[in-house]
Amino acid sequence: MTQFTSHTLDTAPDAAKPIFDGVKAAFGFVPNLQSYMAESPELLAGYTALWDLFSKTTLSAHEQQVVYLTAIFENECHYCMAGHTTLARMQKMGEDVIAALRAGSELPDARLEALHRFATLVVHNRGWVDDAEVDAFLAAGFTRRNVLEVVLGVATKVMSNYTNHITHTPLDAFMKGNEWSKPTVA
Repeated sequence: MTQFTSHTLDTAPDAAKPIFDGVKAAFGFVPNLQSYMAESPELLAGYTALWDLFSKTTLSAHEQQVVYLTAIFENECHYCMAGHTTLARMQKMGEDVIAALRAGSELPDARLEALHRFATLVVHNRGWVDDAEVDAFLAAGFTRRNVLEVVLGVATKVMSNYTNHITHTPLDAFMKGNEWSKPTVA
């Protein structure tokens, strides 16, 4: 198995160091994901930029977590599921919604379920979503802008999920209690 380096501020490439400073300012530490991404400062910069951009979309903080957790479920990323479960709880998202997202089941809130369904289709079908499904998403109260914001959120998670798959990123301490394995669906 190829070993990747978990970089620190001392070992990171020079181009990654200012990004580490920003990450540390935002989180209070550099998460393992970013420590591995630092091997490619361009990947780290791209992920950080997309994360920041997605946080500025017209989707609410809970809606953003629905997109993220849906993509994470579909991409089967153990690291990100633990991390975003923790973040969703910090944002006071309902435990019933979090549990449904972790199980890949229907959400108890109709609007969030429409978002969950649409994001699932975007990931599962690699963007080939039928017009009728887009129309159903819009009919649930979302906008054309939201359609494209979902694409941004999914793209953000592709970068982190795929990095974690390849580097086998270990969980951070703050994720304790939120470990996850994708449930088997009958």
